[in-house]
Amino acid sequence: MPSTHLRFNSNLGAKKPENIINREVACPFCDRSQLSDILDEDGPIILLMNKYPVLEDAFQTVLIETDDCNAELSEYPKEHLYRLMRFGLRHWFRLQETGTYASVLFFKNHGPYSGGTIRHPHMQIVGLKNVDYHQALDVTYVHGLEIANKSGVTLNVSTHPRVGFFEFNVLFHGMENVETMADFVQVATHYTLNHFHRLCQSYNLFFYTLPSDMRSHEFGGRSYAVKVVPRFVTSPLYIGYSIPQVSDRIETVVNDMQQRYFS
Repeated sequence: MPSTHLRFNSNLGAKKPENIINREVACPFCDRSQLSDILDEDGPIILLMNKYPVLEDAFQTVLIETDDCNAELSEYPKEHLYRLMRFGLRHWFRLQETGTYASVLFFKNHGPYSGGTIRHPHMQIVGLKNVDYHQALDVTYVHGLEIANKSGVTLNVSTHPRVGFFEFNVLFHGMENVETMADFVQVATHYTLNHFHRLCQSYNLFFYTLPSDMRSHEFGGRSYAVKVVPRFVTSPLYIGYSIPQVSDRIETVVNDMQQRYFS
């Protein structure tokens, strides 16, 4: 039977710094002279081993997005945005291609409800030795009402969200259309933080490799997806019963985003 749970090292987790809420805590990513176990660099972008590898049976890396602690992905200049996405995808692909891991996670936490602990913009790429996230990945999670479509890349809002209410999806083929994918991710994050809900300060990005049986004609053979999830306190219906909810306002959100970004 495939493994479904990760073991978390709570003692090590208790030592992690937190400065999303406790802003007086020094940022561990700002003093670059103190960074160690660096795997690769591209200007201000750095990939390094996670100093607090709290997950057992996992290869845990941190991707520092920029040297600006107060920057945010939704506001990156296009040149830096594209550079970052190419860098991240390249290392995500490479780790998958080693064949060492049951699956490889690529994700980002932003804001106090995202599950993150460090304000400085960063992502994580994590190889899981025993857990395959595809076992819990359903094709309906990336179905949705289309917001935009360009160069073989689609942006939609979920009609069957994985957790609930609003989730944005970007479906793409790979490196050949990375710039359009990055543009759509930036639109979704900018909308989330600025026009979606006055109290929304948090989101997650989740990158998925779609299994071959999910690359249906409906997705035009697209191999990858990015899910942008605005984060609030998680619904008790999902926590207790795994019942997602979908908003009755998704059509309104589609129209609003089209008018703001694509008209």
